[in-house]
Amino acid sequence: MTLILDKITMPADAPRVSRPRLLEVLNESMSCCNSTVIAGRTGSGKTQLTVDFASRCGRRVAWYKVDAPEIEMQAFVAYLVAAVRTQHPGFGRKTLALAANAAAPDDAALVAESFVYEMTMLEASEPLLVVIDDLHLVCDADWIVPFFARLLPLMPAETHVVLIGRTLPPAPLWRMRSKQTLRVIEESALAFTHGEAQELFASYNLPTKQAAQALAETWGRAAALDALARGGQTRAEEEESAGRTVAVIVEKRDAGARQASAQLRLVKGYSPKSSAA
Repeated sequence: MTLILDKITMPADAPRVSRPRLLEVLNESMSCCNSTVIAGRTGSGKTQLTVDFASRCGRRVAWYKVDAPEIEMQAFVAYLVAAVRTQHPGFGRKTLALAANAAAPDDAALVAESFVYEMTMLEASEPLLVVIDDLHLVCDADWIVPFFARLLPLMPAETHVVLIGRTLPPAPLWRMRSKQTLRVIEESALAFTHGEAQELFASYNLPTKQAAQALAETWGRAAALDALARGGQTRAEEEESAGRTVAVIVEKRDAGARQASAQLRLVKGYSPKSSAA
């Protein structure tokens, strides 16, 4: 199987502004939980937040961006092992062999146990952050729940897993938070606050007063807010601009009518008919 290296490379794009309140949540999760789920629709800022956190966490980072074809467990495990190998070459030989022979969903738990066992063989002095992005693309697979339900609770303390997706993973996984082994950051928490929006607009040398209107129109969604800050107009500005355009058109039309009327009056013998005529 030929692997696409870009899929196991952490994105280079850092967010325009850091968000300390969310970075602190991730730091707390990493210190007390096995894993973190970050869920939100496209443009909510979940991947950029994780990139920012990964670059600051002081750990080696194994990044895996999932695509739909990895709904087959063998392909998924191959990429997950390859992501860890970017930091620990040679990792996962037994896990790959076991995954290649897995035939039933129940085999997924055994593959997960093998993965965890090989993780425990790594250098404990080199903590690892494992990021799995776009997990929602394979959440319908029948092996997902048995694989992660076994994987996440058994992960060694020096490894933390971040699962990113547009939706929450299947309930048996994210409900692990009731056991304080997993933390969930949902879309509502990802929304920009007023202070964060002001900081974003200030980073573009824009008046911070524009941030409030942009925040109201975008509901704080990261991508939409950034698009406005990069040069888009808020709806209020568009309406104001449209109003000015209409006023100019009306003024030109009225001026043209007045000019035409004045020219007609210069015609010899011309006098406008009265309404009674």
